[in-house]
Amino acid sequence: MSADTKPWGNYYRVIVVLVGFLCLTSICSNYIIINFTFICMKNDMSNAIPDSNGTLKSIYDYSSGEKKWILWAVALGTMIGTLPINVLYVKFGARFPFFLAGLTSIISTALIPWAAGFNYWILILLRFIQGLAYSADFAAIGLITVRWAPLTETATFIAVMTSFTGISSTATNSVTGVICESSLGWKWSYYLHAAVGLFLFCLWYIVYIDHPQDTKRVSCKELSKIEKSKSAAHLDKSTDVPYGKLLTSPVIWCVWLNAFFEMSAVIVCSTYMPIYFHEVLGFGVTETGFWVALVLFIWLPVRWVSAVMSDKMTCVGERAKMLMFNTVAVGGTGVFFAVIGFIPAENKYWSVAAFTMTMCCVGVNSGGFYKCGVLHARQYAHVVIAAIQWTKCVALFSAPAMVALFVTTESVRTQWIGVYLVFGGLMQITNLLSYCIFTDKPASWTNSDEKPVAVSKA
Repeated sequence: MSADTKPWGNYYRVIVVLVGFLCLTSICSNYIIINFTFICMKNDMSNAIPDSNGTLKSIYDYSSGEKKWILWAVALGTMIGTLPINVLYVKFGARFPFFLAGLTSIISTALIPWAAGFNYWILILLRFIQGLAYSADFAAIGLITVRWAPLTETATFIAVMTSFTGISSTATNSVTGVICESSLGWKWSYYLHAAVGLFLFCLWYIVYIDHPQDTKRVSCKELSKIEKSKSAAHLDKSTDVPYGKLLTSPVIWCVWLNAFFEMSAVIVCSTYMPIYFHEVLGFGVTETGFWVALVLFIWLPVRWVSAVMSDKMTCVGERAKMLMFNTVAVGGTGVFFAVIGFIPAENKYWSVAAFTMTMCCVGVNSGGFYKCGVLHARQYAHVVIAAIQWTKCVALFSAPAMVALFVTTESVRTQWIGVYLVFGGLMQITNLLSYCIFTDKPASWTNSDEKPVAVSKA
């Protein structure tokens, strides 16, 4: 079948990216549902127990310490799962391992309401399993980019697929807010997410192919574009990863440091923004869902436009573009993030604006440290991006730990200042470091001096 008779023409990679993006969103949504349902679970008195004073209290009304472990269980599962999942991806590709991760996430999510009412430690176990499944996300992004993205579309691929965090937060917070206020109750948010996830991962298994050259769904013209300027080593299916050289690269470590501190800001926003809006700024439950969804959605156009600019802009060199985008993504994020805690609660819409600007700056990162990692590591970029996932795991620990260190009463605004100020300052330092280290050149250990494989256009 020629490209002209295929319904997707020379753009099958767009279908792959779209389905992959939806599956990434599903896994992320499944683990963040509880961030919003914390608000409405505590009002569910269907399973109430007397406290020390004899007053009835919902068993779903968790203390700050219990919430911390519920959040940390995901982080621990993700940290432990990152390496074995990456090994599975290297050995088997992304198709089956990511499908298995999706099923794991779906089952554990559907069981969360039962576990929350039955036993706290079973809930912790299921959250840990959700973390194991979530560890599959970033390596999947890397592998899809390495296998399916033309070098001239690298930032665009990364921008689209890494948008899953914002889309999942927007969709999950808005949908969960409505369900919590409806007669269905908070439990149905978990059931709905599980059902949608099952559909999406069945679609993934049908659509995704690990190597574009192995399917007739990809036209010769599209395959030529995907493989243009890639070395034989880049296209080799059996390439071994030079972990030693990769782990001792200053460029890669600088990428990871920038990612870690920016990810810490993202985790604080996605995890604690509903609590901050509700407890500090005084928004109601439905209003909180709306504003959080808006903040986490409005940055997406910025993300996509900036990625296209990064790929298509030719008036400045690649390294200069990288540094410019990274300065906005990490340095700019740090500035707005540090300001948030100083805005008085009565000026709540200024706080919403500061959160919005923070997330808009984050949206530029696909042209910054992400692109540096991909262009420097080339065919091993999936390892670099998987390690960014690992830094996000560490951020899942460090962000709640920082909040626990500074915040004892969630409704007191001044206690949050230290959280925003520390992470904001650290982002400034790592951004300055990138000016000395970042490069757009492939590493010597990628063997990129080999000639590209010739692709027939017949």
